[in-house]
Amino acid sequence: MTDRIVESGKADLDARSAKGLAKYGVHVGDNPLSHREWLQHAYEEALDLAVYLRRAMDEQNTTRHT
Repeated sequence: MTDRIVESGKADLDARSAKGLAKYGVHVGDNPLSHREWLQHAYEEALDLAVYLRRAMDEQNTTRHT
């Protein structure tokens, strides 16, 4: 038996991999960025995530109170 949520996540990862390959011409594992550059990318993605979460939380709060 498979977990549909896990399978959905795998499909999302495959789609992101294909998108990245199309955009950058290389898979993450073959990308020659330095360790520091990878950390910078991850940090920026985390900042974006925080903004997206804050927006969703604010939207949910607004929806609840109307």
